[in-house]
Amino acid sequence: MAENATAKGLDPQGYIEREGSLGRIPRVFRPVVASARDRLLEAFGARLHSAYLYGSIPRGTARVGRSDLDLLVALQEEPSDADRAGLRTLEEAVAKEHPQIDGVGTLLYGRARLLSAAETYDLGWFVACMCTPLLGEDLAEYLPRYRPDSRLARETNGDLALLLPRWRRRIAEAEDTETARRPLVRFMSRHLVRTGFTLVMPRWNGWTSDLTEMAEAFGAYYPERAEQMRAAAARGREPTGDAAVLRSYVEDLGPWLAQEYARVHGVKSPRG
Repeated sequence: MAENATAKGLDPQGYIEREGSLGRIPRVFRPVVASARDRLLEAFGARLHSAYLYGSIPRGTARVGRSDLDLLVALQEEPSDADRAGLRTLEEAVAKEHPQIDGVGTLLYGRARLLSAAETYDLGWFVACMCTPLLGEDLAEYLPRYRPDSRLARETNGDLALLLPRWRRRIAEAEDTETARRPLVRFMSRHLVRTGFTLVMPRWNGWTSDLTEMAEAFGAYYPERAEQMRAAAARGREPTGDAAVLRSYVEDLGPWLAQEYARVHGVKSPRG
């Protein structure tokens, strides 16, 4: 049992193991991380509570010129519009300075929200299990351990029905070009694959962030939708700009997945 749990991203007690570490960062990306770390300290100073890496770089799977630098930043207080604007400037500066990455994406929150009861099984889980500490005090010390259960599934991805109208607006407002649609395909593909995976996560009894593995886990329980999910996983890695793909996401796969998710796990708790 312990061996099987570890193979599926769980520790011997069945809790989700934390992904990534600073030691796994490929050498080519270490200057990027160092630059971001220094700029965060300069930008926020004592107002910075902590900062984290997540995604392919701390997992050691990043690809030169294809992967972005993903950061989560926690401030001592709730961030202001000026904080968000300053962070966008920081992102642009790091991306311009380091061509080995395909941009920088940063999540910005106040410490209190990340530790709030409402976010324990969503943002709290994300910090504790998906994020690698980079600066400051690790908020994971104040959070519980997590199992791949239905509550976690509901609170992380049980809001797809609410997201679909926003996705439709984004698609309608995007320029009618492959270049403009490609980032939407990438983002929506990844989100659907992760949602499909967390739908079956309690039955699969494990955790993975690998899109291919997520799609295969999903397909084992929903063979009639398996090929759609495999294709979405492929587009999450190598996106196209096909308008028909986006339509299929918001007219077919997305609505079906939202309905099935609500049936199996319920709907995500409302946020204030």
